[in-house]
This record gives sequence, structure tokens and C-alpha cells, in this order.
Amino acid sequence: MYLLSNLQTKSTVYFNILLAVIPISFIAGNMIININILLLILSTFLIFKKETFTIEFKLIDKLIFLFFLLILTSSALSDYYFYSKGLFHETKHGLGYLTTTVKSILFFKYLFLYLVVRFLVEKNHISLEKFFISCAVCSLFVSFDIFYQFIFGTDIFGFGIVEGSRKLGGPFGDELIAGSFIQRFSLFTFFLLPIYFGEKKINKYLKFLLPIIFMVFSAAIILAGNRMPLVLFIFTFFLIFLFQKEVRKFFFHFIIIFVLIFTFLINLNSNIKNNFKNFYISISSMVTVYFDDKQNTKALSHLQEFNTFYDTWLMHKYIGGGIKNYRYFCHARPNAEKNDQAVCNMHPHNYYLEILTETGLAGFLIVSAIMLLTLYDTFFKKYIFKNSLLDNKIIIPFIFLFCAEIFPIKSTGSFFTTGNTTYIFLILAILIALSRKENLIEKKI
Repeated sequence: MYLLSNLQTKSTVYFNILLAVIPISFIAGNMIININILLLILSTFLIFKKETFTIEFKLIDKLIFLFFLLILTSSALSDYYFYSKGLFHETKHGLGYLTTTVKSILFFKYLFLYLVVRFLVEKNHISLEKFFISCAVCSLFVSFDIFYQFIFGTDIFGFGIVEGSRKLGGPFGDELIAGSFIQRFSLFTFFLLPIYFGEKKINKYLKFLLPIIFMVFSAAIILAGNRMPLVLFIFTFFLIFLFQKEVRKFFFHFIIIFVLIFTFLINLNSNIKNNFKNFYISISSMVTVYFDDKQNTKALSHLQEFNTFYDTWLMHKYIGGGIKNYRYFCHARPNAEKNDQAVCNMHPHNYYLEILTETGLAGFLIVSAIMLLTLYDTFFKKYIFKNSLLDNKIIIPFIFLFCAEIFPIKSTGSFFTTGNTTYIFLILAILIALSRKENLIEKKI
């Protein structure tokens, strides 16, 4: 009995470390992310064996399984299409027959990631406190690295500012996603202090400390130049102020801080000013084009990209053309012209549009159902209707980050890339696991 208890204690420490390393692995790169995922999956199955599958599978879980089966089916049919048309060499498809099928099989690791994380959280084999701390430390590190790069021209690792770029990469080098990282992981910092250390104990510090932390993250995202992450960062805090009564007293403090920081930074540096000026022009032009007869090239370019997506989707509108095949079918669409091939990007820069083209209407409906059911089970059912999250505050940052991640009109990287898929299914697994725990006691999780 003692040995069993000792083993469980050691395994809990081990899994806490693996989960806490995830934010670090996002900085280290895709290889480390994949290693971390494989360690989580293999370790869970080796230690807990059949017990891993003792979690209760509900409708959301069945829909997730169905989505992965659809991915495999659409990918296999896509490979057959390319093979029958003899298009592999022409489109530089790479590995030949069954390439997309292999990719879809490898994609199943995210299904197993979802299952094991759900199991570990639901069965109390993981302490989210360590994860929160890791997210806070990593977010602060990336933020200060951005400051360092902005001031000295290189970050602490020696990565310089990418020539001609409006963004700062910080520790990510020429992969300009620092702002996105801060937006995704910094929120846990604000919940770490009151949840794990108690609001009463540090209440006198919160009114000073939280605005300072907010100032740091806001400035870092603005300097990083990632405009959509900044919008989502603001959106997330809007949700917090809207639904969290205890923090509403800080609302105007945060608004004033953000406005002052934003005004100061855009006037400090012309690149920052031009970056957000172009962002404003890009959005306004897409709106005005519908009400103005004049030709608006900026808006029309975005509309052209949407038309390209639509034509590509029509080629395989029901079950899609297989994951990561958007660019190939984009070039192969019937009405494609030589002068518009430039709009055939790697993906359509939106999760839902990419899912439509690569998994079809079926995939879009399944994913939409997963997202809506998750929001219902975690937010509306327990928060709005039952108000039961007041005692289970640890779930709140996951809800708001999930809302930001699935925001319909945001521009994104590919849904099927390592970083994005890992983050989505990690947040989804923890969110669903926590929603199924009643009378959640934060300190013991």
C-alpha cells in the first residue's frame, strides 16, 4: 500500500513537471513540444494503463473522435485524388502516395494528448498550480526579452530584429509570434495570485501588483507588433471585467494604463505607429468597400483572398481536401488564373475557413458543435445558469482563453500546426476536465 502511494506521489510530481514544461516548450520550438506530448502520452499509458480510459465519454468526446476519423477519411480520399490525377510531381507534394494520410495518422497524437490530459486533470494526477506558475514566469520572460530586444537591437539569446519587419520576435527569433505567446499564456498570471495565495492575504498588494503586471504584458504585446493577439488580449480582459465582479473595480485603472502605454509607445517609435495605422486602414478599408464605389485595393486584396478560399472549398465542399492541402487545391481550382496565384497561401489564415477547405462542411459542423457544446458546458451551464464557478475560479482563465482562441473572425496561423493544435487541445482537455469536477478545490488540483 505504501509502495502504491509512493508511486502515485512520484508520478504526480513527474506529470506536474511535464505539464509545467509545456509553456517552455513553446519557446524552445516544435521538436520540444512534440517530445513533451509523446512523454505525456506514453507515460500516462505506461503508468495507468487501462485506467486511462476510465473517464466518462460524453457527446463532446464522441464528436472529437468523429472529427479525427473525418480527418483520416478526407486525407485518404485526397491522396487518392492526387494519385489518380498524377498531380504529385506537378504540385511538389513531396513524399508521394499516402502523404496526407500519413500526416493525418500522425495528427492522432493530439487526440491522445486530449485524452491523457483530461484523465490526469480529472483524476487529480496533476496540479495546475505548477502550470500557472510556469505560464506566469514564461510570459514575463518573453515580455522582458522583447523589451531587451527593442532597446538593444538583439534579445538575450542574440536574436536580432528581422530586417524590414514590423514585429519583434524576442526568443522566437525570426518566428514573429512573441505577442501571440504572451496573449495565450499571460492570463494565468492574474489568476495565480488570488487563487493560490488567497485574495485576503495579498489584497493590499493586488491593487498595485496586477496593474503593473498588466502594464508589462500590454507594452510587450504592443512592442512585439502582433496586432490580432493585442486585440484578443484586450478582448480577454473585457470578458474578465464583464463577468468577474471582484475585479470590476480595477476596470478604469486598466483602461487608463493601457491607453497611456499605447499612446506613449506609438509616439515613441514610428514603426509601431505605422504598424497599427496600417492595421486600422486595413480594417476600415474592408468595411468601406461595401459602401463606396471607389476601388479600394487593400480591401479588394482581402476580398480576393476570400474568393480564392471559396473557390477552393467548392472543390471538396462536403468532407474537404485533407489536412495541409489548401495550397495544392488552391492552385488546382478550375477558375484559377496566373495573375491571382499569389493569393494561394499555405492556409486561409482563419481556423474555420481552413477547416472548411480541408475537412469540408462536415468538419466545420463537427468543430462548431464541439466549440458550442464546450462553451455551454463550461460557461453558460455552470457560470451563467448555476453560478457554480464562483467557488471554482481555477477554470475561469481557461474559459476566457478558449473564447479568445475560437474567436470566429480572428486571423490565425494554421489550425493543423504543432503549436496551435497543441494549445487548442490542451486548453480544451483541461477545460472539459475541470467542468466535470464538482466542488473544485483549487489548492488540491
